[in-house]
Amino acid sequence: MDKARVVSLFIGVVRARSFSQAAVDAGLTPQAVSKAVRQLEDHLGVRLFHRTTRSLSLTDEGTRLFELAQPGMRLLDDALDQIQGSRLEVDGLIRVAAPMSIGTAIIVPLLPAFQQRYPGAHFDMQLDDHFTDLVENKIDVGFRAGSPPERNLISRKLGDIALLTCAAPSYLERHGTPKKVSDLAAHRCTGFRRPSTGRLMPWEFHIDGATVYQDVPVVASFNTVEGELTAVLSGLGIGQMPVFMIEDALASGTLVPLLTPTITANNGVFMYYQQRTQMPLRVRHFIDFMAERAPVLLQAQRQAVYTSKKKSTT
Repeated sequence: MDKARVVSLFIGVVRARSFSQAAVDAGLTPQAVSKAVRQLEDHLGVRLFHRTTRSLSLTDEGTRLFELAQPGMRLLDDALDQIQGSRLEVDGLIRVAAPMSIGTAIIVPLLPAFQQRYPGAHFDMQLDDHFTDLVENKIDVGFRAGSPPERNLISRKLGDIALLTCAAPSYLERHGTPKKVSDLAAHRCTGFRRPSTGRLMPWEFHIDGATVYQDVPVVASFNTVEGELTAVLSGLGIGQMPVFMIEDALASGTLVPLLTPTITANNGVFMYYQQRTQMPLRVRHFIDFMAERAPVLLQAQRQAVYTSKKKSTT
């Protein structure tokens, strides 16, 4: 016997003063409600109602059960109402998961503008390059680079990721400037290992209308894009980096674009989340905000690519 259910139906009958009306309120048949109350009486070993064809009244035991159970049911109703009402609240915590590179370069810079619009919203940011399971980690919204999640999630593409081959001026002064992709075989390059597999990612180039993947001589490999970028900026080697991470370095000249006609943009930035029907309003607002603002921020990479092409002598 489902005790909570039968007690709830018992209280419904008392409040409605009718089995029929209580059944309507509960969306059940009168027979189902009557059966539930009989189960409760059998379980307790007492009668709860005096029933006649014309009247319905509580026994002493029924009155006592109602007086004892009603406050608890009110607390339960209040709890359910509060949780349901929280879906409409803009204030509260939003849990976000993203790779470090996307989090620091795209998401975090947009948080001040979101909090200006919704001051009561605050964030728990989990920046990790591994794919984050939303349910297991209690995440509201996730972000990832590459391809959309293959799991049963809603995903929205926020923009393309352009990959640009680049180097620090100090490296080029010591080792010279590659003029074509094949020249890279004689250079020192950096590499990125996928955190999920540990495999070194080949570089990709746009050549003759197709994407060509090529292994390069790697002097140092990294499992974070931030670590690789630091190495390239220090002059350790030539790197192939996401443009959204190096716009400032390109503008300031601390990185020099190379082989710009071969730039690719095959991968994207994706936002993913569960169904929106039962999520808090603050999470819906955040999703809509990011869908509006993140593409604008990513659009800046096109300007960076355009600038890099003008600077390149290739």
